[in-house]
Amino acid sequence: MTQILWLNENEPEFPATQLALSDPDGLLAAGGRLDVNWLTQAYSKGIFPWFNEGDPLLWWSPAPRMVLYPDQLRLNKTLKKHIRRTQDTQITFNQDFESVIFHCATRTNGEDTWITEDMIQAYVDAHDQGLAHSVELWQEGKLVGGMYGIAMGGVFFGESMFSKIQSASRFCLAALVRYQPNLTMVDCQLESAHVAALGAQLVNRHEFEQHLKENITDPKVHLFNWDQHINLENLLDD
Repeated sequence: MTQILWLNENEPEFPATQLALSDPDGLLAAGGRLDVNWLTQAYSKGIFPWFNEGDPLLWWSPAPRMVLYPDQLRLNKTLKKHIRRTQDTQITFNQDFESVIFHCATRTNGEDTWITEDMIQAYVDAHDQGLAHSVELWQEGKLVGGMYGIAMGGVFFGESMFSKIQSASRFCLAALVRYQPNLTMVDCQLESAHVAALGAQLVNRHEFEQHLKENITDPKVHLFNWDQHINLENLLDD
C-alpha cells in the first residue's frame, strides 16, 4: 500500500481528496482526532472516518461515490408490498439517536463492528451539537429500524442503518428523502445493492464534490425539518 499522510491532532487539515488511494479505494489519511470539529470539517469535504477497533483512525474519500438524489427515489413493487404488510408503524426523526447508533453497532451474530465506542461517543456528541441526526422506525412502540448520519446544508451523509424487521432501514431512507423537501442529496458512500434498489447511483468525484460546494455554504447549518411523525403507509402516497 502506498504511504498516506499522517495528520497531527491540532487543527483538522486534510489533504486534497484527489490524493486518496485507489487501493484500498478512497483511503486518504490517518491520525488526527475523532471529535465534532474534525467531523464537521471532514464531511464538508466529503471525507468520513472508518476504522476497526485497535486500528489507527483512518479517513476516507472513495470515488466513484454512491449517492441518492431525491428525484431518483423509487419504491419497487416488492418494497411497496412490504409497506402494505407492515402494520402499526411510524417513522420519526431524532427521537432516539443513541439507541439507533447502538443498534447499528450491534450485529445479530454478536460480532464487533467498525462502530467502536469512540465512534459512538463522537457521533453522540455531534448529535448533541446539532450535526448528527437519526431516523427511527417504530412498531407498536418498539424501535425496529433506523439510520443515522450527518446533515449539512441540503446534504445528508448516511453512516449506518439497522433493521429488526424486513426492509426497515429502506423505509427510513425513503422517508428521509420523501419528507425532507430541502434535501438535495443523500451520500450513501459505497456501492450497495441495498440502496441501489431505491435509486441510488454512482457519480464521479467531480460531480459529488461540486454538489457539496453548491449545497453546503456553512457546515454548521442544515436545512432539514426534524419535527415530523410519519405513518409508514404514507410512503405510498404520490
